[in-house]
Formats: sequence, structure tokens, C-alpha cells
Amino acid sequence: MALALRHQDDEALLLIPDTIAQLAERLADASGAVLRRYYRTNVAVDAKSDDSPVTLADREAEALLRELIRAIRPADVIIGEEYGTDGEDPTWTWVLDPIDGTRAFITGRPLFGTLIGVLYEGRPVIGVIDLPITGDRWVGVADRPTLFNGRPCRTRACADLGQAYFATTSPDLFPSADVPLFEQLRDATRQTIYGGDCCNYGYLASGFLDVVAESGLKLHDFAALAPVIEGAGGAIVDWSGRPLTAESDGRVLAVGDARLLKPILG
Repeated sequence: MALALRHQDDEALLLIPDTIAQLAERLADASGAVLRRYYRTNVAVDAKSDDSPVTLADREAEALLRELIRAIRPADVIIGEEYGTDGEDPTWTWVLDPIDGTRAFITGRPLFGTLIGVLYEGRPVIGVIDLPITGDRWVGVADRPTLFNGRPCRTRACADLGQAYFATTSPDLFPSADVPLFEQLRDATRQTIYGGDCCNYGYLASGFLDVVAESGLKLHDFAALAPVIEGAGGAIVDWSGRPLTAESDGRVLAVGDARLLKPILG
């Protein structure tokens, strides 16, 4: 059995094999097993070239995910936060972030997750947000309802920015050129919540948040998000209002109610 995906640009239908979506969840299972083993063990932390933290758990989990993909889909391209890009056929591309929220992981807080994204010809079509400590999981497949712990979930209706709950990981992560939009949202919304990393997008998909905005993200940070948000009834775009693709610039805006896009982006 396969899932039918209608291209945005034409009337052709792409069949997404169920085996690909199932493999994405299997990868999340495998990553979670590794991360739980290292969680709250004072695992050694190294600094990458951009000063962001990385641990043995990050590296071990990603190496395992790559091994599992290669055993079943040897030609697909794999892009990972820790080990870069390899593969021969970019038609299907796997984008891996074994620990999104490494700072939370290394300080013993449970709000971090594994992100598994699958692109078809550069378009995000499958996304998994898995929180291995809380046991929460969101699975999005293009043109299908998003599942939260196996059941369909929906964003909440909120057309009034003044009533919206806004979340972002940290105000310190916005470069100076992007601070004005952050300040606009902080001042215009009902409440601003900090922290959460990828968890915020799952909570938005389940109707607990209304707006998430971040900048400086890399492909492994956002590839899994679009199928989850869109399948729950929300919208996720770059700051120019365009759909996210492999070429997006890392400035991401997600809303539970698409009517919020206009007052935010103009």
C-alpha cells in the first residue's frame, strides 16, 4: 500500500511507499533507545566549530540511523547534523537530527527530540518529531492527517494575534537583523514562552501553541517540521511567506491558524 501525494505544481500524483514512513518511525525508535541510555549520565560534551554542543549520544545515534537507512535504501541521500551528506540518488533524501535541543539534553531537561525528515525532490513529505523522554511523537506525511501518539491531532483556531501563545527557543538565537520580528511577536502576542526547540512545533500541531518563530535554522532543524504542521491544519513558511524547501534560508514561521500569517508578515 502507498500514500498518494499531489504535487503542488501540477496534477501528477506521487506514491509515497508506506515502507518509507514506517522506516522513519523505526529510526525514531532506534534513536530514542540510544538517547535514553545516555540521558542524565553526565555524558562528555564537545564544542563544534560554531560553538554549539555535541555529545557521544548525538554521534552514536546518527551513525546508527545511517546504518539502518543504508541497509534498506542504499542509494538514498542522507543529510545529518553530525556526519554531513552522502548518497547517490537525491530523489529521496533523509534529513537527520538525532538530538534537536542538545543543550536541554546535556542539562537533564526532557524537552529535546529526534527529528527525522524525508524529502522528495527537495520537498519535505515525511516528518517525525519524537521526544524520547516524554514518549510523545508526532508523525506527518504529506496530504495525510498528522498523528500524535497514533491519533490525529489538530491545531487550534486563533485568528487574533493578541490572543496567541508564541514560543521560541531563545531570544539570544536571533541575529540582529531578525530581532525586529521577534520583538513584534513578543509584544503583540498574549504570552511568550522560551525553550522547547523542536518540541514547540509538536505542541503547536496539537493545539497548545499558536505561533513559533526562529531563525538561523539549518535543514536538519526544519526538514521534519512541515509535514507535521501542515497535516495538523497549520501553516509553516519562511519569513517571506514561502513554503519550506531544501533551499530555505533557515528563518521559519509556524502558525496553527493560517489567518495569523498576514498580521505577522504583512
